[in-house]
Amino acid sequence: MPRKPKVAAIGRQMLAEHVNAGCLSIDEFLRQQNNQDSLRFITCGSVDDGKSTLIGRLLWESLQLFDDQVEALKTESKKYGTQGANIDFALLVDGLSAEREQGITIDVAYRFFATNKRKFIVADTPGHEQYTRNMITGASTASLAVLLVDARQGILTQTRRHAYLVSLMGIRHVVLAVNKMDLVSFDPVIFQQIQDSFRQYAKTLRFESVAAIPLSALKGDNITQPSASTPWYPGPTLMGLLETIETKASKSDRLVFPVQWVNRPDSSFRGLCGSVAQGRIKVGDEIRVASSGQTACVAEIITMDGPLTEADSGDAITLRLSREIDASRGDVLSLKQKPLETTDQFEATVIWMNEEAGLIGRSYDIKLATQWASASFTSIKHRVNTNTLTHEASKHLELNDISICNIATSKPLVFDSYENSKTLGSFILVDRFSHATVAAGMVHHSLRRAQNVHRQALSITRLEREKLNGHKGRVIWFTGLSGSGKSTIANALEVELHTRGQRTYILDGDNVRQGLNKDLGFTDADRVENIRRIAEVAKLMMDAGLIVMTAFISPFRREREMARELIGIENFVEVYVNTSLEICEQRDVKGLYKKARNGLLPNLTGLNSPYEAPEHPDIELSGAVSSPVKTAKKILNTLFSGS
Repeated sequence: MPRKPKVAAIGRQMLAEHVNAGCLSIDEFLRQQNNQDSLRFITCGSVDDGKSTLIGRLLWESLQLFDDQVEALKTESKKYGTQGANIDFALLVDGLSAEREQGITIDVAYRFFATNKRKFIVADTPGHEQYTRNMITGASTASLAVLLVDARQGILTQTRRHAYLVSLMGIRHVVLAVNKMDLVSFDPVIFQQIQDSFRQYAKTLRFESVAAIPLSALKGDNITQPSASTPWYPGPTLMGLLETIETKASKSDRLVFPVQWVNRPDSSFRGLCGSVAQGRIKVGDEIRVASSGQTACVAEIITMDGPLTEADSGDAITLRLSREIDASRGDVLSLKQKPLETTDQFEATVIWMNEEAGLIGRSYDIKLATQWASASFTSIKHRVNTNTLTHEASKHLELNDISICNIATSKPLVFDSYENSKTLGSFILVDRFSHATVAAGMVHHSLRRAQNVHRQALSITRLEREKLNGHKGRVIWFTGLSGSGKSTIANALEVELHTRGQRTYILDGDNVRQGLNKDLGFTDADRVENIRRIAEVAKLMMDAGLIVMTAFISPFRREREMARELIGIENFVEVYVNTSLEICEQRDVKGLYKKARNGLLPNLTGLNSPYEAPEHPDIELSGAVSSPVKTAKKILNTLFSGS
């Protein structure tokens, strides 16, 4: 049975006030609710500051609960006993069993409620640092943050961290909710000290308003009604402030329409589907595809509820154009007279969310709006200490780091600064192997290349060079542990190829590190950059028509895959020299393993730095065999068996 309107989430108290008093009918009241504006806000702060309890108290005091919810809350409060015989309002929000058992918030919980003045969507976010990504998720769609502080603890490191993150996500209005004032006897001096401390910290965080309120979420002080315990506080209650604060951003006259998919049920209809992220679009407007510059007029705007003459920001629509143009998922449409910019290099704030470090040069997938591309860090400028707001040097990204980075993408992307457009200024980075989201970022600005730097068209093609050489260029990529036999086998292979009259070159790890890469060490980040440079050089030499052999440990699958993609799958041959660590140590031609065992070499692959063996190499060899010549001939037989 559907629930009756008198106990629905619009609020029993409001309904009684407006319907029973004869002011409005139920239908009129519901129509009024539909026409009200809404406020999305989050609760955030440090662990155990009372975020979930605060939301539960808001719902309780405004009577936004079903009768069965009230009974369930009383039962659950008795079961968990976290507040003795009293009701535990946090249970209204903490729905996961792990949350209830541990008494902490883990996931983001969204709740809807309304008063006779406004509708609200509130996100209860976790306070633990390990759940930073969940907090960011909640903040990404909010326009106000209720930042809780335990009056007994004052401003903590995590309080500052959440304030900084709130500012990063573009939230410009903050309520400093000084909670648990009942546990400090509602002392106005403590309240003032906390308020002054936060305002001092927040001076540079670009907040438009900061309102401090003393309250007790557990007891209900200054939640919906002024508290008799704070006669020294002249300001509004929390609910009063939420009902009246103005947070709306100004309307944009620029259209941003990311294409989600192309709807083509038959040959007579082709529609571009998506949501208007910014601006307004009307029938007859001339639109432009940002990537190609192609234009067309809007012939029809279609929705689930029928056609429209115009659509505004937030509307989900299908556009039928006056003519067919090349536009698909990932494209972004704008008005012809107000085109959008593209870039393949930009500066951004990056929040790292993965336990595995983020490294310069390592390739990730980037999603910006509906656009996908490959991306890598070209530099990490500094890490932000959110407690002191100082900048710290950093060569990699660790879990929960907030860093300023330069990023390069494999193709130009439609973009804007996060300040101007959350849609075109926000992105995520995805690990290409695990497909896990490893980072979220906010674009600052494009890193524009010099106007005189562009790809030069050459008269002689690779095909012509290969024809002159009498064979195709390719890259044979040897990988394996130090001492596995990579260089020895590569050298034997070059001799065999040379006797056949084929043009070759070996890029050996030791030789390259004496010149091109002599500035690199052996950290994970340096190893990534080492392989990136080698892949670029190998590609250039292959374009010259040479058979290039590379003999590097290249320990990480991601970088070997990056090399394969850069060089081209059809041109790349991965040869895994599978030699056991025991044999490599026995050989120890360079004395590296001995040094590593004695603690003199901290980053030797196979011992104290990982080696990720190829899962599906093109050729797998044993470096334990005594005849590199025979091994080389085996490679030749494999390479040229089909030619």
